Amino acid sequence: MTRILIKGNEAFAEAAIRAGCRHYFGYPITPQSEVMEYLARRMPEVGGVFIQAESEVAAINMVYGAAATGARSMTTTSSPGFSLMQEGISYMAGAELPAVLVNVMRGGPGVGSIQPAQSDYLQATKGGGNGDYRLLTYAPATVQEMADITMKAWDKAEKYRNPVLILVDGFIGQMMEAVEFKDEPATEPVEHTWAVGIRKEKRPLRRITSSHMDPADCERHNRHLKAKFDRIRKDEVAWEELYTEDAEVVLAAFGVVARVCRAVVERARKEGIKAGLIRPITVWPFPYRAFRQRVRTAKAFFVVEMNEGQMVEDVQMAVGYDAPVYFYGRNGGIVPQPNEVASELQKILAGGVTPREDRI
Repeated sequence: MTRILIKGNEAFAEAAIRAGCRHYFGYPITPQSEVMEYLARRMPEVGGVFIQAESEVAAINMVYGAAATGARSMTTTSSPGFSLMQEGISYMAGAELPAVLVNVMRGGPGVGSIQPAQSDYLQATKGGGNGDYRLLTYAPATVQEMADITMKAWDKAEKYRNPVLILVDGFIGQMMEAVEFKDEPATEPVEHTWAVGIRKEKRPLRRITSSHMDPADCERHNRHLKAKFDRIRKDEVAWEELYTEDAEVVLAAFGVVARVCRAVVERARKEGIKAGLIRPITVWPFPYRAFRQRVRTAKAFFVVEMNEGQMVEDVQMAVGYDAPVYFYGRNGGIVPQPNEVASELQKILAGGVTPREDRI
């Protein structure tokens, strides 16, 4: 194992190389530009392809083309750029093309700020492009986890023939931590029987498209996709729990905010407060079961995010009306501090805060 001190964006880039990715297409945007800077140097060293596209729209369509040949390809961007890619992502999901996409989130809406945020949660898990499709979406909380998830992302993308999204706030992308990499890089991916390319032997033509003009054919294809997404829901949901067995208040957070909440929970336990934490590792599929099974013991749930309460809807859906759901958030690129969250937790315990009741 090789252990190095590395920035989150660079850890993702190096992990991608070691996972066998040899095709990168992107357009610079803060706070993910270090990925491009790193791969502009590294891709030629490993015989790969690096192209700075003329726009995010061009970049995602280049990923489409490379993925159609079976090559491990990817793009990275930040919030406004990810919005521009939505049509291409929908096309890729419809054409069942595997690729890895990274959104290093910044403040919004619109141009917003260049500071870290988590305001693209709904876009990643509920919105995006047109049609009935989903993306397996990871939300790493450490630089090590960002690298580890990247290493396995193409395996998941190829297993399900679907794009995989890594949704990371700008703080994780910019921070530096020690990361362990395996010394042996991953081998090149095998040839896929569905991929297009030069026919070296006599075989039927392969066709990749998201176009299904016959209504019955389009319905069949959508039901096929639905069955695949149901398998992902069943087999790929992941989360982490801390002190939830007897917790009376369960905090919920993802990404860097989960690290803040972990510190708050540890301090609360020392003060005799029965607090716990659930951290979704996949935000789609969302770990509804993790929250639902804690309704029996928890008196309240407390969601903390760097937005105006986007994950709150999923927590409310999980617990129903069996427990109140509270929220505290910062926005525009401001990371909530442990003292802020601890103070809000004390207010909840004292009955001085109104729960979020904007549920269906």
